[in-house]
Amino acid sequence: MNWEKKDIDGEIVRSMAQQYGCSPLVASILLRRGIADGADAFFYLENDLRYAHNPFLFSDMEDAVDRILDARDEGERILIFGDRDVDGITAVTILYEALTGLGMQVSWRIPTGDDPYGLSIEAVDAHAAEGGTLIITVDCGISNIEEVAYAAEKGIDVIIIDHHTPKEQVPDAAVIINCKMPDAGYPNVHLSGCATAWKVITALRFGQLDMYKQQICLLNVRPVNDAFAVEAIRTVNLVEKARITETIIPGMISFSDTRLGNFLQGQQIFVWDKELQLKQLEKIFGKSIEFCVTDFRPECAKLSPQLAEMSLLRLKSLSRIGKYQETPMSELDGFFNIFVTLVQQTHSFYGGRERRELQLVALSLLADLMQLSDENRILVKQGLAAINTAPRSGLAELLTKQSLIGKQIGTTDVAWYVTPVINATGRMGKPETAIKLFLEKDQAVRDELSAAIIAMNEERRELGKTGWTIAEPLAQESLARYHNKLTVTVSDKIYRGITGILANQLAKAFNVPSMVICLMENGTAVGSLRSARNYRVLSLLESYPDFFIDYGGHTFAAGFSLMQENLEPFLHKLQDFVQTIEFDPDSENPPMHIDAELPHAYLTPDLLTVLDMLEPYGEGFPPLLFAAADLKVSAASIMGKTTPQHLRLTLDCGSYKWTALYWRAADKLNVEFAVGDSVDAVFLLDRSTFNGNTIPQIVIQSMERTGKAGRSPGKR
Repeated sequence: MNWEKKDIDGEIVRSMAQQYGCSPLVASILLRRGIADGADAFFYLENDLRYAHNPFLFSDMEDAVDRILDARDEGERILIFGDRDVDGITAVTILYEALTGLGMQVSWRIPTGDDPYGLSIEAVDAHAAEGGTLIITVDCGISNIEEVAYAAEKGIDVIIIDHHTPKEQVPDAAVIINCKMPDAGYPNVHLSGCATAWKVITALRFGQLDMYKQQICLLNVRPVNDAFAVEAIRTVNLVEKARITETIIPGMISFSDTRLGNFLQGQQIFVWDKELQLKQLEKIFGKSIEFCVTDFRPECAKLSPQLAEMSLLRLKSLSRIGKYQETPMSELDGFFNIFVTLVQQTHSFYGGRERRELQLVALSLLADLMQLSDENRILVKQGLAAINTAPRSGLAELLTKQSLIGKQIGTTDVAWYVTPVINATGRMGKPETAIKLFLEKDQAVRDELSAAIIAMNEERRELGKTGWTIAEPLAQESLARYHNKLTVTVSDKIYRGITGILANQLAKAFNVPSMVICLMENGTAVGSLRSARNYRVLSLLESYPDFFIDYGGHTFAAGFSLMQENLEPFLHKLQDFVQTIEFDPDSENPPMHIDAELPHAYLTPDLLTVLDMLEPYGEGFPPLLFAAADLKVSAASIMGKTTPQHLRLTLDCGSYKWTALYWRAADKLNVEFAVGDSVDAVFLLDRSTFNGNTIPQIVIQSMERTGKAGRSPGKR
């Protein structure tokens, strides 16, 4: 078996387990995955929405909030323009709900039929004809330079909310909120379009508060030997803007000779334990200086009387954030954390409304294959939890139609049963159906719309089967022409909506980047490009921008359109360009990287608690992969509805007998192993739900008889 287990330092594992409050097994898994630093481990072990990044970390977020609120106050007509995939559909939905909830005049539009990707001149004209003065693009817009300029000529401002990689030139929009902009200021560059829209929504809601844009200072004085440390943080919109510390020996310096006056001037100042703080300030500066401060403890007492009785020293010791920091947390840091937490709780930042929105945010992050790192983990985990507790309108009907209500929905279920169904509406040219489903108030209408969407997905599947029979031989034939580094499929018989699916299937089948191009009746060619072997496929398009009407996407998935007369020149250029491609050598027959090799005592259903703790799994954080030796095969049967090719096994681990599935392995039974044999296995953990009953199971990835000759001990 080709698998490896990374060597790790046991002392580091024990230190991590103690510091982060997790089991040694969890600590070892994180360490093997290169997650040792507290700032990284934090998002794998915590899931409170309090720890999601502040939307005002976007450098231009205040501008976006101000422009949208101005539109509300002036009664302007707003158009939300999105994309036709899951990310765009969900982004349009939550932004429309939020803006209408704030009393704004809003309409929405999305490309339908054979409409091109992104904001169109036609959409601008239609909005202008209705007297519209503001367009907000979601999950698109960063490449619409001409359309944004045209909108400006019509007297229409454009706010771009996007997450696609910007080109060298970007539109001259009123505001751009995009985590990939060089000057975005936002710490997470892997937001989806819908998640970015949600950040704008949460900022808008904060913009309704009296404290919006207010400078608020948190002040703390603490004794240091014979002196006092006077510390302060200046905040705006719950974001730290500046910090100052002055260490002062009483009577040695006047207040005017410190930096405190300029720092504190014109701000509302909060302290913890006003009486104590004023006494200490009086010791430092005497009675001639009067400090106007507000005690934050009474505000805290309204929500948590127990916390209000504690000192800042005690509060910082209770901070969950503190245990992940390399340097000890200060009292002022603890004050800032409790301040942010209490403001969020006081104003119900993350209530039922937000949890309904997060269901769609989670779908978008998973569907667009965003990295499951940083705050994305919290957003997905909270979104999935909300789905499993009470799926929102529209989503509930899609789950019901597929008999998924009552099943614990995880990332794999979303990938198999949810995002393909929603995406089918866009692929079949009717993405508006999904938005209508999510926005519809009438249950009977939602039932009709969800049934129509399920039918679209079935039609999409049939088109995919037909398209594969066309695309596969064309791709095979193209390999040699592109030096075995790219496949190119061009046809007028492939349905435009499935080019992305086919490109992805071809990339997996041939293990090289793959391009599928549909020739349209209007004289254009529309294509999708998918990666293989970790190659950055945007490079294939960025090298020849003059050929395209438009192009864009992500590192491993992109799309484009061009006039058909430019297609052959472009493909000719590609034949030369692909010779320069160098694939990641680690992508060739990579070994399976084991998270832990488990003794039999660990192989009980309790192992599922580790699985659940480290959810979600997906892009950048694949499912946990374990190995175990000397497992006895106590039963085996062949299964499969049409072609019996899979195995169901019972593996005896001593303290527990596991049901195990081994896909496409029927031919291995009684050849590579048999009932009664002891085997070594590499496997995933899973749950099986049938008729309302859920049982743990493992899914075999590789298996062989224990002690099989020729196995390299170095792989263990």
